[in-house]
Amino acid sequence: MQITIALAKGRLAEMAEDLLERCGLDVSELREDSRKLVFYDRKNDVRYLLVKPTDVPVYVDHGVADLGVVGKDTLLEAGRPLYEMLDLRYGKCDICVAGYAEKKRQEITSAVTRVATKYPRIAKMYYQQKGENIEIIKLNGSIELGPILGLSDVIVDIVESGRTLKENGLSVLETVCAVSARLVVNRVSLKTKYEAIAPLIAKMKEELEAEK
Repeated sequence: MQITIALAKGRLAEMAEDLLERCGLDVSELREDSRKLVFYDRKNDVRYLLVKPTDVPVYVDHGVADLGVVGKDTLLEAGRPLYEMLDLRYGKCDICVAGYAEKKRQEITSAVTRVATKYPRIAKMYYQQKGENIEIIKLNGSIELGPILGLSDVIVDIVESGRTLKENGLSVLETVCAVSARLVVNRVSLKTKYEAIAPLIAKMKEELEAEK
C-alpha cells in the first residue's frame, strides 16, 4: 500500500529527510541534484512530492498526498481540515506583531489599525480575539517596509532572530504564536491506509522523543 508524503521545499524538506531516514525510509532520491518533483522509496512503497510550502496543505487536503510536513504558520493561514499529528520541533520561530515601539505608547489616533502581512487570515483571527478593528494590507515580500514607508501601522510576520527588524528600526510589539514544522495527515487516508501510516507516525514520534 503506497503512501505519499508532501514536503515543503527548502530547509524544512531537508530536515524532514533526516528524520524520515532515521525512521528507516530511503530518501536518497530526494538528495540527488535534480529538478524532479516526484521521488520514490520503492523498497518501502513511499512516494515523495516536493512542493511549495503553501501547497502542502492543499495536496494533503485533496488526498493527493497522505501526509505532509509543513510549518505551523502555513497550516494556520491555509485553514484546511487536516489532522495535525506531530510537532516536529524544528524550524522554530514566532509570528509577531512588529512596528515602531514609540508608536505603541502613543495614544490611538485611528479606530482602525493598518496591518501589513502575508498572513491575512492569521492577522484577522488574532485581532478579532482582541476585539480590535484592522485594515489588512496584503504584501508578499519586504513586509518591514510597511511601517517604514507609512503604508501600515504595524506588520504581522514570522520572526526568527529579529535581526531584520532591528536593522530597520523596528521591534516586536506582541507575539501572536510560536510556530514550527508539523506533520499533518489527510483524514480519509488515516482510516484507509492506517496500517501503513500509523507505524510511521509512531516511529517518527519515537525518534523525536529520543532527540530530547
